[in-house]
Amino acid sequence: MDCLYPSVAGSANVEVRVFNITSREAAMEEITTVGIDLAKNIISVHGVTAQGKTVLRKSLSPARLLELMAKLPPCLVGMEACSGAHEMARRLRAMGHDARIMAPKFVIPYRKNQKNDGNDAEAICEAVGRPNMRFVCIKSAEQQAVLVIHRVRAELSAARTGLINQVRGLLAEFGLAMATGRYKFRHQVHDAIEDARVPVLARDILHEVLARIRALDQDILACDRRIEAQVRASELMQRISAVCGVGSLTASAIVASVGDAKLFKNGRQFAAWLGLVPRQYSTGGKPVLGRITKHGDAYLRTLLVHGARSALIRMARRNDPLALWAAALTARRGFKRACVAMAAKNARVVWALLAKGEPLRLQQMAVAA
Repeated sequence: MDCLYPSVAGSANVEVRVFNITSREAAMEEITTVGIDLAKNIISVHGVTAQGKTVLRKSLSPARLLELMAKLPPCLVGMEACSGAHEMARRLRAMGHDARIMAPKFVIPYRKNQKNDGNDAEAICEAVGRPNMRFVCIKSAEQQAVLVIHRVRAELSAARTGLINQVRGLLAEFGLAMATGRYKFRHQVHDAIEDARVPVLARDILHEVLARIRALDQDILACDRRIEAQVRASELMQRISAVCGVGSLTASAIVASVGDAKLFKNGRQFAAWLGLVPRQYSTGGKPVLGRITKHGDAYLRTLLVHGARSALIRMARRNDPLALWAAALTARRGFKRACVAMAAKNARVVWALLAKGEPLRLQQMAVAA
């Protein structure tokens, strides 16, 4: 821009400063894409214009980042999926930005040179603008609250299993072998602890461990009751829990984790996201399929497989088309593979219920995969 100050000694410096400040502000208004490398204290930001020119590259605190983003025009913002990404995405969307979250493995190919925060932010900025990039559905605060219950419940369940195994191992030191399984453990543990071969000191300690196990049982039961209350209040969760092999726990976890099921093109993509499809290693037009990929959310996949195992056991006493399909599959491929196949089928049915809003039609579930 032209300088309006008179031509006096030192005026050239004043003119240069006014030009630089004005140019920087104009460049900030031209930013269309921003990449953010999230962290707890220092966040790296990389912004480019529509022509791909870098005009923003700095490190900020989380508070300063929000101040900066509030001054920018609405733009495309990319972040990696990590702790705090959903909360930051919600705040940025409230400002008018198109915030999107990507899996870190999809960003790695776009990183240049060595790994540091600045290069990561630049790679995120480049990846978020790719037309075929896959994005993570941004969860609401309510969805994350439901997942908090599931995460705490899973931790409590793991702690209970660890204590049960510890008691079983300690009793084995005195020659007392116990059957595996939580319910069998409950029936046998008191008689085993009171056995004459167990010293009094060890007996007192084991009773204290059993008290901790009973306390964990109550904590897990409290989590289950909260989840049941969530399912009763949600029509969508009730519809999903009606699927054979999908109970309240699985329905609650899927609805809280998936969000918008329309991000998946079809049911197979949803099953692939859960890692329930065969791993492919094909070349030369010859398809080669292996074991399931086990990609995605291991917690959801575990719930679906365990639910399918329970459903197959119950179906052995039934005579409907779905039970006949399951029996034929079990006879042909074995029980464990049938469990995975049933879990994959249930995943596709759940996707149809979420994405299309259709009611459950049992006759379609009987179609062989």
